[in-house]
Amino acid sequence: MRGKTNIGPQAQRTNRRLPLAVVLGLGGLMLALSISVAVSVGAVSVPLSTVWGILLEKIAPGSVTPDWSPGRVAIVWDIRLPRAILASFVGAGLAMVGASLQSVTRNPLADPHLLGISAGGAFGAILALLHTGMFLGVLTVPLLAFLGALAATLIVLGVSQFAFATSADRLILAGVAVSFIVMSGANVLIFLGDPRATQTVVFWMLGSLGLAQWAQLAYPGVVLVVCGTYLWANARSLNAMTIGDETATTLGIPVARFRLSIFVVGALLTGVMVAFSGVIGFVGLMVPHIVRLVVGGDYTRLLPVAALFGAVFLLWADIIARTIMAPDDMPIGIVTGLIGGLFFIWLLRRRSR
Repeated sequence: MRGKTNIGPQAQRTNRRLPLAVVLGLGGLMLALSISVAVSVGAVSVPLSTVWGILLEKIAPGSVTPDWSPGRVAIVWDIRLPRAILASFVGAGLAMVGASLQSVTRNPLADPHLLGISAGGAFGAILALLHTGMFLGVLTVPLLAFLGALAATLIVLGVSQFAFATSADRLILAGVAVSFIVMSGANVLIFLGDPRATQTVVFWMLGSLGLAQWAQLAYPGVVLVVCGTYLWANARSLNAMTIGDETATTLGIPVARFRLSIFVVGALLTGVMVAFSGVIGFVGLMVPHIVRLVVGGDYTRLLPVAALFGAVFLLWADIIARTIMAPDDMPIGIVTGLIGGLFFIWLLRRRSR
């Protein structure tokens, strides 16, 4: 009958999903709350009312009557807020890269950490920190981290072609192998570096947001906006890539060139984030899968929501890292590695069933 349309369960579930604006609104509220809590908690607790009062005073001087000490102003504005903003940038960037890599490799286990991109970024950053010096000023570490991440990406692609590992699963294996090799090189750089600086570098390699500064936040922020906009603008192509190369080709997508562009953009975004935060794994693996349960697999919805939830996730991981052993900071990579490892096992179990 023409008056009836038979739609399957998947289509019905898609129709029942919340509108994107609602999801983004709820995600924005979660992000604001998470930033507030991240600024409030720590070795020295600051009430949320004081946090918002200090922020209002900084944004609009004279709007509130200050009743707090200069020490609390320094804690909130100079130390914790830049750290929370950097955590948001890094979480959003890694989540978007992970989601994009999962599309172009058609592998749900793809992640900048597993594909060796993070290891390449760490290699470049360590090279700058311990050996070359800041010959380009504050741009030295992000630039060498990007070049290292890009080089690792190209090596993974070259190894996959050399070993005829062109399938999605074997590409991940090639990435893991290259990651081990590159990290071995990074460890050699640490071994040959100045012993007085190696402790700081090793702590940074485990993931650390403690060096966040207002003067440096512009670099990861600009890269996130530029690369994130590019990925979102190509959301329909990412949708086609999840189906297969043949389908994408019939839709007019230059598959090889588009895949390479996603790898380059992912290397740039990952390299810059690694330069400022160290190696933080599994964010790009976990967050896209969790977001798909909420908004589905359409990349026009998936990418912006993944960015929001990636920021929220890393903020709470940082809160745990700062409070579980207070007043000492645990490297945030330990927290994300523990959660990510458990999630990885759950994901393998879910796919096997």
